[in-house]
Amino acid sequence: MPEPQFISEPVTPAPGSFNPTIMARGEPGLPSHFTWRKQPHTIVEVIETWATSNRSLCGETYLRRHWYKVRTDNGAIITLYAERQPQSARAAKKRWWLYTME
Repeated sequence: MPEPQFISEPVTPAPGSFNPTIMARGEPGLPSHFTWRKQPHTIVEVIETWATSNRSLCGETYLRRHWYKVRTDNGAIITLYAERQPQSARAAKKRWWLYTME
């Protein structure tokens, strides 16, 4: 099995493609369609999900990223993540990222 290719580039979710069931649980609504490098992609299977957290200076733990390993309509295995708290207003437009692709 080939190693995943590191990408780390923002993707553009298709408007209206977010999963409201996931959002009701307080998680980012994984989009069913997104565009990366001007190419559309459709998620056909969610393989795995997890979250990573950080500890603040006062000792509180907060969720930083939600991760999704998915299969797309062209057979690619892609790891996406949603940034929970973007560092700036400019970064807020880049909330969803394509991390790796197999």
